[in-house]
Amino acid sequence: MPMRIQSRWRAHKQWLPVALWMGLIFVMSSDFGSGAHTSAILEPLILWIKPNASPEEIERVHFLVRMSAHLSEYAVLALLLLRAIKLSLRPTARRWSWQRAAVALLIAATYAATDEWHQSFVPSRTADLNDVLIDSSGALIGLMLVFFWCKLTSLGWFFPTRTPPQVGGIGKDRS
Repeated sequence: MPMRIQSRWRAHKQWLPVALWMGLIFVMSSDFGSGAHTSAILEPLILWIKPNASPEEIERVHFLVRMSAHLSEYAVLALLLLRAIKLSLRPTARRWSWQRAAVALLIAATYAATDEWHQSFVPSRTADLNDVLIDSSGALIGLMLVFFWCKLTSLGWFFPTRTPPQVGGIGKDRS
């Protein structure tokens, strides 16, 4: 691979997971991810688990699963964005940066808004401002989990930080 292509690949490869995840969200925002298609999968599963489930119970579980999907897919997006932003900038010793988190949240919320706009063109889907708020909340929850992870543990972003072993007593009198 020529040097120029190789250096561009190194500079942009941390954004590949972000692009792939955004692509998955885009696909799920099409007819494929509509309520009719997800209920065709969930309803038999719910009835297998609880054969006497009422239509109201099935609808409630369907709603909860869909809202959980919104929250979790945007939490993952925010984490991938935060990782890509951190790896794109000059390395710093700081594990957490409010500025990087704010940029990740802004990008995720903007993508949530454009995702709902995309859904307005899909006949089996509807655009809803509440979904943008739920998606943005999911991104915020994901970022707050990273914040607490960084504050409550001695780990770095997604891997442990390595500290050099302490060598005690070299050159000191041990008497």
